[in-house]
Amino acid sequence: MTDPAVRVVEEFFAQMESGDSAAAADLLADDVVFTNVGFPTIRGKARTAAALRALDRSPASFHMTPITIAGAGGVVLFERADLLRVGPLEIEFWVWGRFEVRDELITVWRDHFDLFDVTKGLGRAIGVLAARGLPRSLRRRHTGGHDVAAADPRP
Repeated sequence: MTDPAVRVVEEFFAQMESGDSAAAADLLADDVVFTNVGFPTIRGKARTAAALRALDRSPASFHMTPITIAGAGGVVLFERADLLRVGPLEIEFWVWGRFEVRDELITVWRDHFDLFDVTKGLGRAIGVLAARGLPRSLRRRHTGGHDVAAADPRP
């Protein structure tokens, strides 16, 4: 049986992915504490909801892939891969979150991530964009299980 707190966190992220920050904010307690480790802590539903609304207004979109989620006694541990997309730029990075849920509302949301992992994700995204801009004759292609530089056979 799934812990009810897990369902609250899953619904929160479903709303975030759909771009409905208001519905996501409805799952926050008035005294919620949101910490994105390494950044200032945001206290209170109004301020946290404002941060979520900022995503709605930005050119970025948010998606995530669940890796592991587990909960007991109102505490949920959620490992996931977050994807931030801005136009053709896609940055994917690992996140581990700890949530506390009381009365079906999130009271604590603490995300941990590795800034180096975010930087690597940005580097990969820029590399993909750069490769898309290369002439076809210089792009790499997958051939017979080996990545080889695509040589244009035409003179």
